[in-house]
Amino acid sequence: MPLPPQIHHRLAALGVREEDVDERFVRGSGPGGQKINKTSSTVWLRHRPTGLEVRNQSERSQAANRERAWAELTAKLEARARGAVLAAEQTREAQRRRTRQKSYGQKIKMIESKKHRAKHKAKRGRVNGDW
Repeated sequence: MPLPPQIHHRLAALGVREEDVDERFVRGSGPGGQKINKTSSTVWLRHRPTGLEVRNQSERSQAANRERAWAELTAKLEARARGAVLAAEQTREAQRRRTRQKSYGQKIKMIESKKHRAKHKAKRGRVNGDW
């Protein structure tokens, strides 16, 4: 049973191979009585490299559940990839903020606060070693 083309395109864009995904059809659980106990309509997918798992039992049809499970797995993989890109971008931005030069106003404020602190420290006096 081939996958829909849009799922193939999404997987290819992520660099995920179908061979890296374990696909099993298992018996469902929950209400449904004899029908749910006799048929293996639940689809369970596991992406081996990342360990992501998806289980779908929302439809009565195994084919529909399979398509939904693959769509959900690709969505999870895309979200994971977006998170990695966002984290790299945030670390780059944090590094840029740390190393950029201070503005003229920031320098003036910093010098004023240092002078203010020095006045407080100057009032303390020397420590005498005789108790």
